[in-house]
This record gives sequence, structure tokens and C-alpha cells, in this order.
Amino acid sequence: MLGKEEISSPALGELQEHYSRILSLLGEDPSREGLLKTPERVAKAMLTLTKGYGMDPHEVLLSAKFREEYSQMVIVKDIDFFSLCEHHMLPFYGKAHVAYIPNGYITGLSKIARVVDIFSHRLQVQERMTLQIKECIQQTLNPLGVMVVVEAKHMCMQMRGVEKQNSVTTTSDFTGAFNQAKTREEFMNLIRQR
Repeated sequence: MLGKEEISSPALGELQEHYSRILSLLGEDPSREGLLKTPERVAKAMLTLTKGYGMDPHEVLLSAKFREEYSQMVIVKDIDFFSLCEHHMLPFYGKAHVAYIPNGYITGLSKIARVVDIFSHRLQVQERMTLQIKECIQQTLNPLGVMVVVEAKHMCMQMRGVEKQNSVTTTSDFTGAFNQAKTREEFMNLIRQR
């Protein structure tokens, strides 16, 4: 779904033209040998990095929704992700940890990681992405509770502005059974185990 397939889009040609113009505005010569294919490469990269807009995360979960009477915590942790911050269009990257407590239905474990991929492949802020992952799982599976923790480094803080290379931002959101401190604590202890 979010693999290495060839990128094609009606917007590809127009994006290439815009990136060629951007190179000129930055003082570069887009006809220079080293830059000849840069507008096409950047256009394809941007289409890849934002392809989550064309995907429905609810459908992904529903495609592997199974009746199951398991009612303990299910955790998928250390889900690597890469996204672009909507403020500077620079990458932020890290790990997402997702837990839910089934209420008669489970989903395929890989589908949780795909939901993270879909929301991270959009222009984002970490806070919204955390909320979107939680809400998607809650609305689609109707579990007893969902908790999402996202830990990320932001290139907009590392490369510009305050230039703090080692800072990590952590966001969390939860519903239902995770409103109980004991349940949240169990989740946090489990994701910290290596």
C-alpha cells in the first residue's frame, strides 16, 4: 500500500514546473546538468510523502476486522514513521506506539501500522497525527479504549530556528479504559520494555 510503486499523478508535470521555478528563484540554474532531473525527483518525492491523502485508514482497518472475544490490551509498538510538518514542510520522524482493548472485534496487526503510515503521509503536526490515529481506531473498531503515544524528532527544530538536535517531542491521546491511570501506566510500562 505504501510501498515503492512507481509514482504517477496528473499533478506530476505541474509540480515539476513549480520546482523548476523554485530552483530559479533560489538563484540556481535548473538547466545545469546536476539539476536537470531534480524537479521531477522532488515532485515524485512530494507525491510519495503525501500519498496518505488518497487512502482511507478506516477501510484499511475494516479490511481485516475479525470477531474475537479477546478483551485484553493489544499493543503494536515501535512503529517507525516519517512525516512532513505542515509549517515548514521539513521532516519529522520517530516511533508510534498504539494500544487498544478489543470489544468483540480485532484487526490485523499490520493494519495498525498502516493507519500510522496513512496519517504520517500527509502534511502534519504531531499533535493532530496522534489524535487522528486514536480517533480512527476508536471509530472503526469501537474498542473499550485506545491509547497512542508518538515520539518524534523534528527537523524544523534541528536544522533551523532553535537548532536543538537532540530534542524529542512526545504526544499522547487516549479513550475509554485508558482514562484509568492504572491502564495507562500498564501501557507505558509495556512500551518501555525492550
